[in-house]
Amino acid sequence: MITCSYYPYSFHFKKPATTSRGILTTRTFYLIKIDDGVTTGWGEAGTIPGLSLDDKPEYESIITKTCQRLTENPTLLSLPVEELAYALDIRFYPSILFAIESAVLDWKNGGRFILFNSSFSQSKKAIPINGLVWMDTAENMLKQVEEKINAGFTSVKLKIGALDFDEECRLLETVRKKYNAFHIELRLDANGAFDADSVAEQLTDLARFDIHSIEQPVKAGQWELMNEVCHKSKIPIALDEELIGLAEAKLDDMVLKKISPSFLILKPGLLGGFTHCQNWIKRANKLSIGYWITSALESNIGLNAIAQFTATLPIEIPQGLGTGQLYVSNFESPLEIEGGALHYRYGKKWMV
Repeated sequence: MITCSYYPYSFHFKKPATTSRGILTTRTFYLIKIDDGVTTGWGEAGTIPGLSLDDKPEYESIITKTCQRLTENPTLLSLPVEELAYALDIRFYPSILFAIESAVLDWKNGGRFILFNSSFSQSKKAIPINGLVWMDTAENMLKQVEEKINAGFTSVKLKIGALDFDEECRLLETVRKKYNAFHIELRLDANGAFDADSVAEQLTDLARFDIHSIEQPVKAGQWELMNEVCHKSKIPIALDEELIGLAEAKLDDMVLKKISPSFLILKPGLLGGFTHCQNWIKRANKLSIGYWITSALESNIGLNAIAQFTATLPIEIPQGLGTGQLYVSNFESPLEIEGGALHYRYGKKWMV
């Protein structure tokens, strides 16, 4: 007999995570388990307040209903992911679809937390990642930058938009005086912090610091403005929030053709899983748009699934997979960050 069940967990951040949408101190996860009595597959669902499409009051009840339907009719598990989304009525609950897809892949592959077999999951090859610097005081952000570089990261991403803009420029100037672009790549994430009247001038000012890319400089949904920004900016523009909630293929195509960004930031937990991300990648490749994969505050269960998916892709630049160290405690896993890369240490055990 095949059953589907779920288990809620709450993890505390080591330090409050400041974002443009507020401050996070804890995050709740729902681990979804598929079990046939012999083999168990795990997936992770969870939302980010103010960002996730499925950040809704009825969220847990939808998970309950989804697990009940799969237990009552496990033949649904054989459906392709996109058909399964319709059958379970979870097309607009991308994090739940991500969890189900992950659990199914784990279960079908023997229940060993190996969703995608690759040189990464065999501990033969690591995934280069960027070091993430959270919003804080300028002094503490500079300290974070130094810590990331000392830990071996050659690509550092700073979340900006919380401080005075001139103060953020002074911070970047300080970093660039010590580390030039040949040694350290700087990425920025504005989370939509700039407005239409100032974005052009702000991007011009930031270009002085040899920035690799900037994510979502203006709020999502302003396609005309974003198109103008992409064409005029000296810094390559990456879309992030802009992709969330576009569940229809025609909208996927429309946003890419309308905006013409340089990069896409693909977050499986926010976009509905790996199949949906593959669809974005196919469209991006046709339009010569770059991309990288990023985790979105998942625990090690979700991070492992995302990392193993990432390892199946042609990795040419650092990915955004460094969020597993944010919590006071986490599920013990073979995942380990060392030398600016994410490793899968095959000999280490999972404890869930």
